Amino acid sequence: MVRESVVLRLFRKILIVWCAIVSLGAGAFGGPAPAFADVLRVGRPLCYAVSRTVAKDGGAPPAFLCAGQPEGYQKGTLWFRAMLPPGADRRDDLSLIVHSSRFDRLIVTFSYADRAVERQDVRSGDFGTHWRAGGQLAFRAPHRDAPLTGVTIRFDKVASAHLLRMRLVGRGEESTQTAGLAALIGAALVLLLAGAIYNASLALALHRQFSAWQAAWAICMVAWGACWSQLHLLFLPAMAGAVSAQICTFLSCLAIPLATLSAVTALEERYVSRWLRRSTLWLTAGVFVLGIPLSLMRSGPIDTLGGVLSVVVLANLVAVAFCIGQAWRRGSSDARSYAGAWAVPMLVLASTSFFDADAMFWGGGSQILVLFAAAWQTLLLSAAASRSHGRLRAERDMARRAEGQAQELARRDALTGLLNRRGFIERIGTVLNTSRDRGEAVALLLIDVDWFKSINDAYGHEAGDVVLAAIAHCIAHHECPSCIVARLGGEEFAVMVAGLDGAELMRFAEGLRQQVRDCEHGDLIDNRNVTVSIGIAETITGADFRALYRLADEALYEAKRNGRDRVVIRPPDAANPCTDDLDQVAVGL
Repeated sequence: MVRESVVLRLFRKILIVWCAIVSLGAGAFGGPAPAFADVLRVGRPLCYAVSRTVAKDGGAPPAFLCAGQPEGYQKGTLWFRAMLPPGADRRDDLSLIVHSSRFDRLIVTFSYADRAVERQDVRSGDFGTHWRAGGQLAFRAPHRDAPLTGVTIRFDKVASAHLLRMRLVGRGEESTQTAGLAALIGAALVLLLAGAIYNASLALALHRQFSAWQAAWAICMVAWGACWSQLHLLFLPAMAGAVSAQICTFLSCLAIPLATLSAVTALEERYVSRWLRRSTLWLTAGVFVLGIPLSLMRSGPIDTLGGVLSVVVLANLVAVAFCIGQAWRRGSSDARSYAGAWAVPMLVLASTSFFDADAMFWGGGSQILVLFAAAWQTLLLSAAASRSHGRLRAERDMARRAEGQAQELARRDALTGLLNRRGFIERIGTVLNTSRDRGEAVALLLIDVDWFKSINDAYGHEAGDVVLAAIAHCIAHHECPSCIVARLGGEEFAVMVAGLDGAELMRFAEGLRQQVRDCEHGDLIDNRNVTVSIGIAETITGADFRALYRLADEALYEAKRNGRDRVVIRPPDAANPCTDDLDQVAVGL
């Protein structure tokens, strides 16, 4: 429980940090608009031209159109010409930001008033120094004395014009926005990675299916975030462009089924109807099946298939929401935590289908929203898993304590609280082995109450029980690792002691006898003295318990024959080496 409270405190701190990051980011995103930033779209202020085959380098584009939508460009070349907004021609620090997509080649041409042109280009697999965090490419207009008059953007074999996002910003603003976006992406990825590691450790330690799916989902989101933001290009620059875009599509279509499986498996079957669970699983399978061809396509009906996939994703989210709602209504204790964790990603994914987020978040668009929603979800679900694990661990500890108490009670005599026959047999092995290793003497004392039957006959069995409990109290304080005290049954007690022999052992036994004799039982038995007879068997070479018990029993009977209320000791018997196993002790008893 201490460890669990520490984990929960850690996750609270992480949530606080996460909220602070989001607040700072929201303040930056929602603050005053930059001095100059314009999203480039067809008609405002972009015009386009299309060639159905890949144009040759230096070839002039066809006539530009400023209305309608481009078509027939997937196997050819698509040009855009940016009409600069008022005042932009007086600036010499413009940057063109292009969000990378699936294309073979991208050429950006800056035109100046003196008819000079400056060309910069990238290819799929080689973005050079143009790539930026957040899935962006940055092209900076070179400084010249002549003013900038236009920007021409050429794409060869681009997959979809509708997936392209382009902006013109100031160079200083580009650096600031890129650095801020990289910091936010890094923070979200770190939080996702922490959640993935924690859930993976829970899955390995507890063999929980929910934690395994949740860890797989978080790892998938980390991979998607690193790929979408292009941070992986630090290590794998050859993956730039179409390959990364295809991998991102596949990972996003894989992450949704993993998240759905984590939610569905977390809810017990009795809380969710079978038809609803199956419907949800069929929908998430549809997301994955549609995602495979969409991730492989470089041309074709990408926009149409993407629209169908969006509908299926929304249906899948609605089904998950119904599963959580039904489980909550039927009394699931975990459904509330899952509802809080799933609410933000559901709202984000659903809302991005109804409004245009491309220009938001420094160009991060819906992707940065999804990344932070995923970080929120994994943190809340990790905290919920911690609480659930804490409850299970507390219940397990309580069960173990109860089991230990039950086992201890099974080894104790209910009347006297001393070890019973079973507990005594289990403990003597430790004393015998330790004394044998140390070369110490071991002695067994059998103690029998004198004339105990007459006490029961004269005063009743209840009085007899009180006498036995009082005797047990007299000898119980001698119990220690080297001295085991037990009630073997009836009026017979036993003491096994190590490290005493000869005169010391005799003084110890006489002390026990005298303590019992001096014990007062009051009016219960008319102030009658109760005495005990003690038989002792000792060995210094090691003997099996059966032999010790036989010798102690003979000594006890001799004490009885000689008048009771006395101690009789048998000297060490080296003729009985320790050859029998303790499993046979019960026979001797």
